[in-house]
Amino acid sequence: MDNATRPPRGITRPALGALSGLLAGYAAIAVAQLVSAAVRPEAGPVIAVGGAAIDRTPPGVKDWAIREFGTNDKLVLRLGILAVLSVLALALGVVATRHRPAGSLGVPAFGVIGAVAAVGRPDSTGPLDALPSVVGAVVGSGLLFWLVGRLPAPHRPASRGAGQDPKAVDDRDTADAHDPVAGSAEGWDRRGFILAATAAAAASTGVGLAGRALSGSQGKDAVASRAGIAFPPVTSGAGSVPRGAASRVAGVSPFMTSNDDFYRVDTALVVPKVDATSWKLRIRGKGVTCERTLTFDELLKMPLIERRITLTCVSNEVGGPYAGNARWIGVRLADLLEQCGVRPPSKGGPADQLVARSVDGMTIGSPVEDVMDGRDAMLALGMNGEPLPFAHGFPVRMLVPGLYGYVSACKWIKDIELTTFDSYDTYWVKRDWARRAPVKTQSRIDTPNPFARPRAGTVMVAGVAWAQHRGIDKVEVRVDDGPWARARLAAEDTRDTWRQWSYAWQATKGDHTLTVRATDRTGETQTAERTRTVPDGASGRHSVVVTVE
Repeated sequence: MDNATRPPRGITRPALGALSGLLAGYAAIAVAQLVSAAVRPEAGPVIAVGGAAIDRTPPGVKDWAIREFGTNDKLVLRLGILAVLSVLALALGVVATRHRPAGSLGVPAFGVIGAVAAVGRPDSTGPLDALPSVVGAVVGSGLLFWLVGRLPAPHRPASRGAGQDPKAVDDRDTADAHDPVAGSAEGWDRRGFILAATAAAAASTGVGLAGRALSGSQGKDAVASRAGIAFPPVTSGAGSVPRGAASRVAGVSPFMTSNDDFYRVDTALVVPKVDATSWKLRIRGKGVTCERTLTFDELLKMPLIERRITLTCVSNEVGGPYAGNARWIGVRLADLLEQCGVRPPSKGGPADQLVARSVDGMTIGSPVEDVMDGRDAMLALGMNGEPLPFAHGFPVRMLVPGLYGYVSACKWIKDIELTTFDSYDTYWVKRDWARRAPVKTQSRIDTPNPFARPRAGTVMVAGVAWAQHRGIDKVEVRVDDGPWARARLAAEDTRDTWRQWSYAWQATKGDHTLTVRATDRTGETQTAERTRTVPDGASGRHSVVVTVE
C-alpha cells in the first residue's frame, strides 16, 4: 500500500466519519442561508430555530441571559445553536460509518425541525419559509452519504487460512493495531477523500458567502431610503436642555444617551431592514370608524413633535443599565387615533387595548386610556436628530412615556389594532408578564462603582433617578445604616425624562454600603422590597459596597 492509499496512522474511520458529518452540516447551513436569502432571511434554520427557542424560554432564563450577556444575548444564542448543530453533525457522521443510510437520513430529520420552526414563526409568510431548511437538509444528507462512501471499509480481523503464512498474518494484525482503518483499506484513495472534503468545504464557504451577500443586498433599498430622509420643521419642539440638567460629576451617565449607547432588548435575532418607501401602517379594530393605511411620506407631512423621553426596559434589574434618554421626533399617536374615530374607555370607547404588531411578528399591548390621556405617546420616526437606527425600529416605532417598553415601545411597527385585554393576550402576556406595566420609581448609583476604593474625605456619590410621567421630587442617600440624607437634584427637563443627582459624602476609612432611594412627584417613595423583573418590573433600592482607604 503506498502513501496515497493508506490513511494517516492514528486516524480512525469514526474520526473521518465525524469530519464528514461536520462538513455535511456546514454545507446544509450554507445552502439554507443562500436559499433563505431568496425566500427571506428570517426563514433560515438558525434564525427560525433561535426564534422558536426564545419564544419557549422561561422568563427567568431570559432575564438571566440579558443580565449575563446584555445586548450580546442573541449572538450567544446563535453561537449556541451552531455549537449544538456541530455536535449533532459529528455524531451523525460517526453513525454513518456504521450504517451509512441511517446517518445520512438523520440530517433531514433536523431539516424538518428547522422547517417546522420557520413556518410556525409569527412573521411566517407561508409554506415557502420551510424551503431553506428542506433544501439545506437534502444537500447535507447527500454530501454525508457521498463522503462516507469514499471512506475505507471497516476493519475486519483476518483469519488464518490453510497454507497461509502465520508470520504474515501476525505482521498484518500488528500493523492494523497501530492503524485502525488500514485493515481493509487497500485501494482507498486518501488523496481523493482529502480533495473531496476540501472541495466540499470550499464550495460550502462560497455558497454561504453568496447567501450573506444576497441577504445584504436586499437591505440596500432600506439603507438608501433611510439615507434619503429629511425631516421637515417640527410643529412642537423639545426646546433646549435646561441649564443645570446635566451633572458635571465624573462617572454619571450622560443626560442624553447616544444612539450607539442606547440599550437594545428585543427578540429579533436578525434586525429587520424595512424600506421606508414601501412601508405601510394599518389602523383598524374596535371603535375605529375610519380605518386608515398610512405611508411613511404621509406621516412626514403630518404635524411632528419633538420630545426628550426616557425609556426603560422591564428586564432592567435594580441598578441595571437598561434605561436611556433620547430626543424623539414623531407623530402624536392620540391625534391619529382620534382621526380614525377612536375614543378612550373613559369617553365611551369600546377598546381598552391597543395591539401594535411588528414586521417580525412581535405583538405589544398598550392601554388605550394611557395612550390618549394627554401624554406624548407617539409614532417615532427620528432619534437624536436622525432617522431611527435600524436596531431601534426604523422606519417607525411606537413609544408611550411612563410605560415599560414591552407594553408600549413596538419597533418596526406595521399594524395597530384596537381591541380589549379580555379578548387578546399579546406576546409577553402569554409568557406570564403583566398586561399593564407603568414604570416604577427607580434610582441608580453610577459612581462610585461597586467595590471601588476611594480615599477618605469628600467622595461624590451620584447617579440618575426616573419615574416617567410622574417626575422625580427628591433623592436620598444612606451610608450603612445611618439616616437618609437628601441628595442634590440636577435641574428637571420634563417629568418624562430621568433626573441626575449627586451627594457629597464625607467618607471615613473602612467598608461602607451606600444606598439610594427616590421619591416621585406623587409622594411615592421607592420601596425597599426587592422583587425580580417578572411580572411587571423589578423593585428595590440600589446599593454599592466600597472600601475607603
